[in-house]
Amino acid sequence: MDLMTLAGLAMGAGAVWYVLSTGGIVGILFNANAAVLVFGGVIGATLITYPWRLIKKLPKCVLLIFFPPKFSTNEEIIEVFESIAKRARRDGISQGILEEIPPDNFFQRAIGMVIDGFETDFIRETLHNEISYFKKRHNQVSDVFKSMGAYAPIFGLLGTLIGVVQVLRNLSDPASMGVSMAIAITTTFYGIFSTNFLFLPTAGKLSVLTNMESLTKQLIVEGAISLQKGEIPSVVRKRLQAFLADSDKAAKK
Repeated sequence: MDLMTLAGLAMGAGAVWYVLSTGGIVGILFNANAAVLVFGGVIGATLITYPWRLIKKLPKCVLLIFFPPKFSTNEEIIEVFESIAKRARRDGISQGILEEIPPDNFFQRAIGMVIDGFETDFIRETLHNEISYFKKRHNQVSDVFKSMGAYAPIFGLLGTLIGVVQVLRNLSDPASMGVSMAIAITTTFYGIFSTNFLFLPTAGKLSVLTNMESLTKQLIVEGAISLQKGEIPSVVRKRLQAFLADSDKAAKK
């Protein structure tokens, strides 16, 4: 469970609820017609824009912001590569090295290519292509949420226009004017709130997770190349420490 996501949701929802409750307008902003217009419109526009193969991934991806995938830290991966380099200098590159590798498919493939004796350029090109397509696939999903964040305020504005038109049509009936104004205001609220509190933060979190995993994969590529070149353990560590922040490098000295 990602505590930062929970803390952000609690803080954001709490702040909005506090302002609404102290202003006495909580009940006014719960409007079924406004919710149908904004969220129904967003869903409809999203279905028009994107194929089903992307849409069906959204629920699973939403869970990722609460339960992000667990993978080894960069520091742990450097330790593994240094250990493998020591073993390789002693016993050579063999299938036994796979025993020291974390249960990561990309990591396993990278070391497997080294064991199989592929050339450096081939290993680098193949693994970098895999990383590139990995990022493109994941960014497609985050783009869906970005689009939803763009659609929501527009449908909120559409609801406002509809509400204003209804007000102008019923100037002689104050009671119906109130209902129309409620729709005009609440649709704008739903559009802005859902964009900035739901859709865009979800897209941002997914992009961050993708970039973090991509950086880890790039570290693995460089480690595999170092092993393929037969570099000594100290050189392997120095080369891979380029992926660490300065504070982490200092801590490892």
